[in-house]
Amino acid sequence: MSDIHEVLSILPHRYPFILVDRIIAFKKFTFLNAIKNISINEPYFQGHFPQKPIYPGVLLLESMIQTTGLLLFKSINNKNFFYYLTGIDKVRFKSPAFPGDQIILESNLEKQKNSLIYFNSLAKINNKIICQSKIMCMKIIK
Repeated sequence: MSDIHEVLSILPHRYPFILVDRIIAFKKFTFLNAIKNISINEPYFQGHFPQKPIYPGVLLLESMIQTTGLLLFKSINNKNFFYYLTGIDKVRFKSPAFPGDQIILESNLEKQKNSLIYFNSLAKINNKIICQSKIMCMKIIK
């Protein structure tokens, strides 16, 4: 659906903190699916279990959060609002991701209550869930 150039135009992050490579599906105010390709060339693999490198869990969670941010920013194109991460609940790491894997990231809007917005987030490899979490964001007026 879109490439890294659209991701860069939406998210305020830049290298090395861009952890989403491509948007593959989107429905406004409903869901966004994205891809993260894991490359052995990333510098964190030199120190993160170098004999058997795995994608760090904290970066996997950040990839999921960035997918949620993409859903928010693509759904609400209003320059008067900004969204901040306010909570992460029920995080479960079920399986590791290795160099060469392609992670499918899914963010689904669960509910909105006043300025708080709640999401369900999943990370999958080969249709198998490797991580899941609940993500909360707050809408802030600039």
